[in-house]
Amino acid sequence: MAVWNPWHGCHKLSEGCRNCYVYRMDMAHSKQDSHIVKKNADFDLPVRRKRNGEYKLSLAAGEPLYTCMTSDFFLEDADEWRDEVWDMIRQRQDIHFIIITKRIHRFAQCIPHDWGDGWDNVTICCTCENAPTAEYRLPIFASLKIRHKEIVCEPLLSEIDLSGYLGSVERVTAGGESGNEARLCRYEWILDIRRQCVESGTSFYFKQTGAYFEKDGRYYRIKRALQHSQARRAGINIEF
Repeated sequence: MAVWNPWHGCHKLSEGCRNCYVYRMDMAHSKQDSHIVKKNADFDLPVRRKRNGEYKLSLAAGEPLYTCMTSDFFLEDADEWRDEVWDMIRQRQDIHFIIITKRIHRFAQCIPHDWGDGWDNVTICCTCENAPTAEYRLPIFASLKIRHKEIVCEPLLSEIDLSGYLGSVERVTAGGESGNEARLCRYEWILDIRRQCVESGTSFYFKQTGAYFEKDGRYYRIKRALQHSQARRAGINIEF
């Protein structure tokens, strides 16, 4: 998976942030400042060029670039840098940028002047980890002009009703929480989201089981290395 992190650091916003993997990774490397947002050395990675003028960053055909995965693209602390990033995204029309956010409420005030109905090389993914976040974020998400929309239900912490919001959504991703402090993810919640996707003709991707998983009344502690493969073995992904 190709990743570009123009800045690092974030502030916890909702229940899905409680056991944030960014904070966990920083702690593992003895870093205590995950709440401090800093511009990364790779800030301008997409527009760096070789001596012959070609871009240094070249992706395989169809491979997207996941953007700002150790922060939130719409974080207030990054307001002074975001226009530069939009300029780079505008320049690299050959790359498809995936932006996942918990701050969809800030989207309208953070887009470039020429956004229009959305850019074809940008997918915006709105996260919702439980019923309250879905009830707050999804109506906002549905109202926004975005050409490519996805919903990410990860870490999935409860049942979620997505009905009424899937019409313009291309894909829903769902998965459990990783880490030693992971909260329970129930397979029935995953299957219910899949059902909603099937009924609306929306693609669905079961990304990972998480570390603490319940299926058919049995509870499992699943090692990190197996969480993605166990989800794939379920064979419930669908594409439309």
